[in-house]
Amino acid sequence: MSKLPGRGMAEDGLKGAKNQLEQFLLLAKNAKGVAAAHLIKQVTEAPGVYVFGELMTLPNILETKTGEFEKEWKLLNLFAYGKYKDFMDSPESFPELNQLQVTKLRHLTIIELAALSKHIQYSTLLDELGMRSVRELEDLIIEAIYAGIVRGKLDQKRQQLEIEFVIGRDIKAETMDSIVSVLENWCTNCEGILGSLDKQIARSNSSKEHNLKLKKQIDEETENLKKAIKAQSNEMSTEDADSSTFQTQMQTIQPKQSKITKSLKSTLQGRGR
Repeated sequence: MSKLPGRGMAEDGLKGAKNQLEQFLLLAKNAKGVAAAHLIKQVTEAPGVYVFGELMTLPNILETKTGEFEKEWKLLNLFAYGKYKDFMDSPESFPELNQLQVTKLRHLTIIELAALSKHIQYSTLLDELGMRSVRELEDLIIEAIYAGIVRGKLDQKRQQLEIEFVIGRDIKAETMDSIVSVLENWCTNCEGILGSLDKQIARSNSSKEHNLKLKKQIDEETENLKKAIKAQSNEMSTEDADSSTFQTQMQTIQPKQSKITKSLKSTLQGRGR
């Protein structure tokens, strides 16, 4: 895989793009007619600007929708929402593009494709960008990465671009409802997951409380059992001591009993004679 620029360089590129856009927004407030059309040409070829939504809402730019500069308005819409193929399908609908505009429109096409897939085949890119040379394609991708609009790796073995990051493009007003719907569904799913987590936490706390009570009960029973065993052990020791004393006494008494028995026998025998 080819090693490409890191995140720091991409972030620097995006900061520069923001500053450039702000300059165009200031100029557009006073640009009318030919000046507005010329401004559209400038912003569509400016290397660092890849979003145009704010510009398209300004009154002087909106005036180009119809009349003499209608093509310029369509060009601005193409760069905001379209791809290079859209231009190739109907080039007569737009002003003639210079090389800076062609390169930038191809960059925007890469952004569009990268937003849809994390792995883009070279064959798809070549077709979408109207290019034939893989070397030329890789140079274009590297330019886009240096510009900070995408971050990824060129996998020359698999002939594909692996996407790690891509900036967002302008969103058409008519697609806002579907986006809102997707976000609402996402919020609903999040609420469902949170509710499920709350239930699991409650069950876990209940189980923990039960286990603590059970442990306390077992500890108490264990302690009671230890006390009972200790008491029984003491009783057995006392009994053993008493038994030992008794045996000693018996050992002392038995010889005396034996002597007395013999004496009695002897006396009885003497009387019998």
